[in-house]
Amino acid sequence: MSRRFFYSRLALSNLRKNSRIYAPYIFACSVSVMMLYIMLFLLFSPGLHEMDSTSLITVMGLGCIVIGFFSTGLLWYTNSFLIKRRKKEIGLFNILGMEKRHIARLMATETVFTALLSIISGLLLGILFSKLALLALLRLAGLQTQFGFSVPLPAVLITLLFFFVEFLFILLTNIGRVHLARPIELLYGGSVGEREPRASWLLTLLGVLTLGAGYAMALSVRSPLRALELFFIAVMLVIIGTYCLFTSGSIAMLKAMRRNKKYYYRTDHFTAVSGMIYRMKQNAAGLASICILSTMVLVMLSTTVCLYFGIDDALRAQFPRNIGVTGINMTAEQAHELERRLNEAVEESGIETEGVVSYRYAYFSYSGTQSDSTIYLIPPEEYERMGGEPVTLAENEVLVYSPDEDFRESTVTLRGTELRVAGVLDSLNVAESESTSTRVSLNGMPLRYLIMREDTIMRIYPETNDLDYYYGVDVPTSREAQRELHVMLSLTAGEYSQELPSGVFARTRCAEDARGYFIQMYGGLFFLGIFLSLLFISATAMIMYYKQISEGYDDKVRFEIMQKVGMSRAEVRKTIRSQVLIVFFLPLLAAAVHVAAAFNMISRLMAVLDLVNLPLFIICTLATLALFGVLYAAVYALTARAYYRIVE
Repeated sequence: MSRRFFYSRLALSNLRKNSRIYAPYIFACSVSVMMLYIMLFLLFSPGLHEMDSTSLITVMGLGCIVIGFFSTGLLWYTNSFLIKRRKKEIGLFNILGMEKRHIARLMATETVFTALLSIISGLLLGILFSKLALLALLRLAGLQTQFGFSVPLPAVLITLLFFFVEFLFILLTNIGRVHLARPIELLYGGSVGEREPRASWLLTLLGVLTLGAGYAMALSVRSPLRALELFFIAVMLVIIGTYCLFTSGSIAMLKAMRRNKKYYYRTDHFTAVSGMIYRMKQNAAGLASICILSTMVLVMLSTTVCLYFGIDDALRAQFPRNIGVTGINMTAEQAHELERRLNEAVEESGIETEGVVSYRYAYFSYSGTQSDSTIYLIPPEEYERMGGEPVTLAENEVLVYSPDEDFRESTVTLRGTELRVAGVLDSLNVAESESTSTRVSLNGMPLRYLIMREDTIMRIYPETNDLDYYYGVDVPTSREAQRELHVMLSLTAGEYSQELPSGVFARTRCAEDARGYFIQMYGGLFFLGIFLSLLFISATAMIMYYKQISEGYDDKVRFEIMQKVGMSRAEVRKTIRSQVLIVFFLPLLAAAVHVAAAFNMISRLMAVLDLVNLPLFIICTLATLALFGVLYAAVYALTARAYYRIVE
């Protein structure tokens, strides 16, 4: 009986003795299980499917994929640390007579206990908090709160299968490492020090070039569509540059500090700098990971917070007037008749309106090498009806109004036709956001309005049969009044469309009709941003904790020797503080620099999602950076205690 449970008792004893390193590992696994289950619970929630909330279901599916990939990386990172700390113990078992097949059986038993504890506790926590997560999601998405409780079987089965495979591969990898290692390597594998690394100028140059290229893309891009194309390329370049510079650039920096004799030959600096130089290869990957994770948290939170609180701005960008009626391929007579009927409908409704604007136009999207533009071509007659002064233009002359740029060109070229700029307008009563100073660009691309003769428009764009027509109006009283007027104008436009020839029609759009979609989409993204940020912050804390533990075990003997030769406990603390401050706050500083460099590109991407309020994005980014800085400092203070306990 005693031999039957030998491995179980030994495995439990090992887990208890190594609780300092296993407890955070089990906690990280449980959190990963909990978060994946909650996201799967939301994905398979009957309530979301009954509401036919396609946007939320899509966002939750994306969240499951991100959590799955990220959990894999986190578990493998923490497992690598565990194996390094356990090598001496495993090597001792091997030397004392335990064969490697017995060690494999022991490791399998430990993995089973760890997996069972992690998965069961994670699922229980996930089931416990899943309803709370659903209520939070529905609240952010502006949907009706649901009552009742359910545990979707697909969510449970997928979570169990995913983490069973994860733990199985981790176990096989660990057994393979032990099997290939010699006993003496295992016995001293956890305490083998690093040789003094050399600062590779090739690696440093690669880091500078890739980071510089990523920054250059982010800072120089002007087109939102171009930003969308280059975003992932820029991200990969910055990640590569970060790892290269943390690996090689940090070594060069530390060696420069060592060459500064006034700085280096001080008790606190001497110990900290010399110790970090010898372990910088190991430190660099962890610090670069902390930097990348911190950058992800900052970008994700700032953008999703800005999107959620900027819903009204996004609606205004998408709907320049509360209600808009668009006539397709209409002659001037047809457009004027539609306008007359719409005005009569507004008067009959008795609803207060303001900001009425109407004009015929041709619309084109122009793609250039440096930027994309949204171009509206408006005849002079329409410009005069919009309140402009009477103007006479020659066949190849244009007036230009460009609210997104300081236009100073003397000519404009469209499809190879060069047009002379007869003047640049300071203002134009068009259906755009009133506050152009707060916009990156309307609908994601810079706007340009060209006033030119209608025959010139038809000559340059012969595929245009007739111009389109826009009629926009704001309803300042209430959302209910806006919906009511929208119904009346829709009926009017629909009735008139039936009288028009084939291919000529009018359609109506209302901001309030789209508000629910915007709230669902941006609320879902906000929820996902908060949810994933919590996971990333947990991972950052875990990496920092294991870095502190690793540093503590490696520094313990050195500090004991330094105390024996005369270093006081106060000097030990001062040295520790100097070392950990340099190591753990450098990634936060680098993350802040990454966010600052990426701000231009991200703001362009936000414009694609109709978020055009630049000051709001700046405020959200600064607030997120400040909040994360406080959390980062708190995590550092908590994890540093483990270091102090080991070293002292």
